[in-house]
Amino acid sequence: MALKIRLSRGGAKKRPYYRVVVCDSRTAREGNVIERVGTYNPLLSSEAGNRVTLVEDRIRFWLERGAQPTDRVAKFLGQAGIRPMPEVRQTPKQSAPKAKAQARIKAESERAAAAAAAAAAPAAEAE
Repeated sequence: MALKIRLSRGGAKKRPYYRVVVCDSRTAREGNVIERVGTYNPLLSSEAGNRVTLVEDRIRFWLERGAQPTDRVAKFLGQAGIRPMPEVRQTPKQSAPKAKAQARIKAESERAAAAAAAAAAPAAEAE
């Protein structure tokens, strides 16, 4: 049985509230859960202390038993210091700016560098 530590959605329409749960990877998002090990309220500000609550000892227990956290839960566990932060995935090449946009960005940066050099030149002559 492959175990997952993932989010289970609750709350009303447009007012999400998630529970961090341990479940079989084949069950539905709101299906049978083995244990609830925390909560996540995305409506609270990121500085709020109770935005993410985790039961550390039970999460460690399930991680020792082979449970795999999802990407979002792995980020929460990394922030809580339960396990190392996951690596940030690189942006795919498809979403990179195309040739014309790259040329425009390069031209803007060259213009900004020239303007900064021109502003620095009179200041150097005055000294």
